[in-house]
Amino acid sequence: MVTVAVPAAASRADVWRQRFALLPGLVLLGLVGYAGKLAEQSIASYGRAHQLTLPNIEYVLWAIVFGLIISNTIGVPAICRAGVDTYEFWLKAGIVLLGVRFLLGDIVKLGGVSLVCVVLELAMAIAVMTALGRWFKLSPKLTSLLSIGASICGVSAIIAAKGAIDADDEDASYAIAAILALGAVSLVVFPLVGRAIGMSDHAYGLWVGLAVDNTAEAAAAGALYSDAAGRFAVLAKTTRNATIGFVVLGYALYWVRRSEAREIANKGAFLWEKFPKFVLGFLVISTVATCGSLRSLRVRKALGPRCRPRDGHQQDLQRR
Repeated sequence: MVTVAVPAAASRADVWRQRFALLPGLVLLGLVGYAGKLAEQSIASYGRAHQLTLPNIEYVLWAIVFGLIISNTIGVPAICRAGVDTYEFWLKAGIVLLGVRFLLGDIVKLGGVSLVCVVLELAMAIAVMTALGRWFKLSPKLTSLLSIGASICGVSAIIAAKGAIDADDEDASYAIAAILALGAVSLVVFPLVGRAIGMSDHAYGLWVGLAVDNTAEAAAAGALYSDAAGRFAVLAKTTRNATIGFVVLGYALYWVRRSEAREIANKGAFLWEKFPKFVLGFLVISTVATCGSLRSLRVRKALGPRCRPRDGHQQDLQRR
């Protein structure tokens, strides 16, 4: 009895010890992420307070910078390494939850001609970035990350694609830096070009929503032109964002087939094993959020007339 009970108790203790060993690293990850968000918000607040147009560098890049500073100066403490190694799980969980922001119903609101422009933008961005990557002899996966980031939603798409195509951290960092640099330039160039050629609010907003990669920069570049242009830019950009799951899925399947040269007995089982499950989670969350939004809209329309005050009651309110 004793010889059986002791190992069982010891194994449970080991399990709890391993779980608690993750806490310091998880706290460090949280602090670095919070520091990145704080840096982004502080710079934005400073720009608004002093009426300055500053590049909106997203918190992801700030978090990467802070992480690089820690790893290249004091280094990751040994007590934090176990928790820091779980970053990929939290990254994928964040991509899944990101689906709440992308409502598929926004695609319908944009209109037929604008939807055609979105499809053309996706095809042209992927084709041009792929050609440029080959021209400059970039690594194939870096080229894929740049194509995905330029065609959809910048940093978020690159982070989602990194795990899907099993790209290196270095390639992802280069791709994120390039996309953010282009976004910073767009804040200055796009409003100047739009005003120089006299673009309408609709045309300019659609152009910005299709051409600027990151959502924050697209919204800012549109708002710098006019409020109406800002709304069109956000709508067009959100429609691009809604395609993230499908484009990342296509690249994931492409890289699975390309990286596996040997003959596969059961291709379906192999693809499912290599398939990035978090992309499915993103699509499910986005669909649920879309259905919830549409249901809420239908309820408001159905209850709208019932919620209006009766004529007599309305007159009483006016007399009061």
